[in-house]
Amino acid sequence: MIRKNYIALSILFLFISSALNAQFGNIEFIENKGQWDSHVKFKSDVPGGSFFIRSAGFTVLQHNEQDLQQIQEVGHGHSYENTGTGKSYTLRSHAYAVDFSGASPGFEIVPDKPFTYYNNYFIGNDQSKWASDCKIYQGVTLKNIYPNVDVRYYTEGGNMKYDIIVKPGADISKIALKYSGVDNLEIKNKELRVKTSVGDVRELDPFSYQFENNQRKQVSCKYLLIGNELRFDVKNYNNKEVLIIDPTLIFCSFSGSTSTNWGFTATYGPDGSFYGGGIVLSPGTGFPVSTGAFQTTWGGGAGATGSDMGIIRLSPNGSNRLFATYIGGSGDDQPHSLVVDGAGNLIIAGRSSSANYPVTGSGLIGGGGLFDIVVSKLNASGTVMMGSKKIGGSGDDGVNIASVRNGVNSLQQNYGDDGRSEVILDGAGNIYVASCTRSTNFPSTAGAFQTTSGGGSQDGVVLKFDPNVTNASFISYLGGNNEDAAYVLSLAPNGNIYVAGGTSSTGNFPGNTTGTIGPANHGGIDGFVSIITNNGSSILETTYIGTSGTDQIFGLKFDKFGFPYITGQTRGAWPIINAAYSNGGAPQFIAKLLPDLSAYAYSTTFGRSASTPNISITAFLVDNCENVYVSGWGGDISQNNPYQSSGTSAMPITSDAVQSTTDGADFYFFVLKKNAGSQLFGSYYGQSGGFTDHVDGGTSRFDQQGVIYQAVCANCAGGATFPTTPGSWSPNNGASASGGCNLAMIKISFDFAGVDAAPLSSINGVRRDTAGCVPLTVDFIDTVANGIKYYWYFGDGSLPNPSITSVPNISHTFNLPGSYQVMLIAEDSTTCNIRDTAYLNIRVGSLEALLDFNPVKLLPCDSLKFRFDNYQQRRQSGHLPIHHLYGILEMDLRLLLQAAHLFFILILHLALIM
Repeated sequence: MIRKNYIALSILFLFISSALNAQFGNIEFIENKGQWDSHVKFKSDVPGGSFFIRSAGFTVLQHNEQDLQQIQEVGHGHSYENTGTGKSYTLRSHAYAVDFSGASPGFEIVPDKPFTYYNNYFIGNDQSKWASDCKIYQGVTLKNIYPNVDVRYYTEGGNMKYDIIVKPGADISKIALKYSGVDNLEIKNKELRVKTSVGDVRELDPFSYQFENNQRKQVSCKYLLIGNELRFDVKNYNNKEVLIIDPTLIFCSFSGSTSTNWGFTATYGPDGSFYGGGIVLSPGTGFPVSTGAFQTTWGGGAGATGSDMGIIRLSPNGSNRLFATYIGGSGDDQPHSLVVDGAGNLIIAGRSSSANYPVTGSGLIGGGGLFDIVVSKLNASGTVMMGSKKIGGSGDDGVNIASVRNGVNSLQQNYGDDGRSEVILDGAGNIYVASCTRSTNFPSTAGAFQTTSGGGSQDGVVLKFDPNVTNASFISYLGGNNEDAAYVLSLAPNGNIYVAGGTSSTGNFPGNTTGTIGPANHGGIDGFVSIITNNGSSILETTYIGTSGTDQIFGLKFDKFGFPYITGQTRGAWPIINAAYSNGGAPQFIAKLLPDLSAYAYSTTFGRSASTPNISITAFLVDNCENVYVSGWGGDISQNNPYQSSGTSAMPITSDAVQSTTDGADFYFFVLKKNAGSQLFGSYYGQSGGFTDHVDGGTSRFDQQGVIYQAVCANCAGGATFPTTPGSWSPNNGASASGGCNLAMIKISFDFAGVDAAPLSSINGVRRDTAGCVPLTVDFIDTVANGIKYYWYFGDGSLPNPSITSVPNISHTFNLPGSYQVMLIAEDSTTCNIRDTAYLNIRVGSLEALLDFNPVKLLPCDSLKFRFDNYQQRRQSGHLPIHHLYGILEMDLRLLLQAAHLFFILILHLALIM
């Protein structure tokens, strides 16, 4: 981490990585104690190659991806070729060196953040090449490589990075990196592209910023390439303040389906893996399903646009497909929203017209009809459907206004609005869904707050299920006398359910009262927010949100203090309240509400001034620092978009944008500073030219650290190049030859969320295990690992209290029985929230089983059968037995004698051959 009074330039490498590589966590730096060439100080294994830190620079070794994959497949028996045939295999590789030109002769190499384990190298019979106790570190710093300049190597998101840390008095113009052994160097889209014979290495744009008076200030920094030397152009920086570094494109990948695969929805796993969902169209045979997947064949569909869900999970760095499966029947099936529990199990909410959609138990709730809502839970490996239900009446359910997309129609204002809904979880794993119904006989449950339709042609609906999708806790309508749609929902800290969406109902919307922001409809279509008790029995409050124009809410989240935030679209004069930042006339809004919905804490707009929305909103977040994130896409009016979207041209972007240009039909990412103080980030993402980058319905998500997991329906009709990353699971659209689309999956870290903590326990290598017998040794790790210091409180009175580490992992032994609350505080004083606290409960017991068998010979007297009566005494910490278990075991003594005879022969045989 960069210390105060330093300036730093951060460079991130993206290696072409083999699909064989599993997900990478922290890349390790292993010290050289004679096992490698003496010029090497530390070595790291990276995806598809190795990284060597030398005295005055580094060397990159990169392998050919196809060669590496072939060799590893043969070695693991995955190839049809027999490794015993004597066939040889060639691994083509390329190495290049980077040296710091004119480096100081007396610099120091200092490793940091050691791991608790080490490596030994006893290879061959030359003992001079052996090495033991080779320590392993998370980072290495070259101190004073130039006067007052350090270089620190480390990893982030499985990628190699290095920071150039410039202290007061240093001369940045002296810093020069000389490349040798490369095929070509070029700067493209602000990145350095290193060309080699086996692929490219990308060094991402060295975006930099500083904090001055606790306010973030960007510093202009770009590459300068002179021949084979790389230098840095840094302007207007304050060398007495901290510099914090860059949003990072982690990966972008297609699904690789050779059948047309439209993108709908995405979410994240607890390990940072990417779950993407879309639909696979007829003929449906080309989705890259994995061996053993829940459903490996396409179920069919109606006509040329018949569809199944296509669900895929990628590793955190995007290089591997962890699973891919179809889900669907003989009708049409769509995923609209995804969420993942702590074990990695995936919950899917969407709609289906398939009579044979895969369900569990009784399956259908209600009579069913056209489209029905579906809620399904798939295990983390994508192999088992853990629970699944269809819910519906005789009309269309899970459909907003109409299942076809034919232009602005009442609440269906954007392409894909027909497929808007959301699924979320509470801490116990219970499942909540917001959606729509056009059925007057939708199966609401007795005791729900609204058991009948409000009288319009469409109502919102709210559903709650147990974690296994076995039973519905409640199902309720939510609507008034006209058309209503529930799009999003979120849980307040007290457990109440907040639901938001759009409505054209007048003052009879349920729960609406005076004393709210909007006691009556402002005219036409308004957004709404409703508060519902967690058991679904009562609606506590509703407010209309809007103007005299058309307004709808597409995002709803809480901050850590319990304040709800909303985002959406407006075609009216949106109120600007308590906001230093606003973009007058812009048709997207963000607002922070008081928890009782009585007033705005602040309200503002963002985007470009226009009479119609710039973007259709797909993802929303309020982070730990109360910064607000929005993702959306803009259709281009030049493509005869019937939804009247004004597109992404001239949207406000920042100089650290991942993509600074647009064709008007790209994705747009926006971050608003706490309390609407300023714009922190703005960027485009998409292809230049060709068909619009879009989604066909559904939600995507930011994780709590501000990393976007965005689904895209991309590269339709082929032609233009969509910006995927090298080494990702599928850099190419598999359906481009036929003009089809592919689900594209974008993961970008914006790095504004501050420090976070999320401890995980392991016992004897079993992750998430929290109980065992005394003495109990537990391995703890902070799964976020973005702190500088970690304070561990184990709750058992052990010293020191706390235990302080600079690495995110520690082991602790509990020596007394009991239940202990373990507290972790992760700290980074340079972040907005400085520290975060999280808890974990560990149970330690002292149980022993004392076995006592009583043999009883069974009649008749010549029988060789015995009964064994087992008196099992279970004692606890020296106390008297707390209960007795009685069991009977019958065994034929002849079988026992035969087993003993075989065992004797085996022992004799072993004795003879030894």
